Amino acid sequence: MVREMFRDWAHIRHAWAELRFYERFEAVVASLLRLVIGAIIVVALYRLIVRVVDTLVLRALDPLDHAVFQQVFGAIMTLLITLEFGHTLQYVIARGIGIIQARVVVLIALLALARKIIVVDLFEVSAGSVMALAALTLALGLAYWLVRERDDRAQPSDEKQKRRETEDPLRK
Repeated sequence: MVREMFRDWAHIRHAWAELRFYERFEAVVASLLRLVIGAIIVVALYRLIVRVVDTLVLRALDPLDHAVFQQVFGAIMTLLITLEFGHTLQYVIARGIGIIQARVVVLIALLALARKIIVVDLFEVSAGSVMALAALTLALGLAYWLVRERDDRAQPSDEKQKRRETEDPLRK
């Protein structure tokens, strides 16, 4: 399995030769998905820019208006979720790790849930729906914490310290 990042084409050819058939298949599928997501990101970014210019500049709508805020930040969160998904696929391609990473799936679910909380009008939905969103947020947060704890225990201590330093530069 490929453990290092691809640096150049020669390195990619060398690493490709070391991969088993299914790992190559995963890399090809992940690369194709990365291209599709890249196209989606470009189109979504273009449409976001057009929407923001149209909504805030041409129509001169107040960005502090709750409906405008929900519309703009809902689109931004959708774009961020897509970027995170694309980044995950890039990590799969470059690192040669398995296609499903529990921590990343939970993180993307948390981002999608945060987007939902931003775009939903909490005064328009029932109390049961708000409680369900809160319970789902708590459950996903707990799942993320458990998966992270498991990953921390699986890593050697020097890798843990390196990850902590890159995640939180104030810990140095």
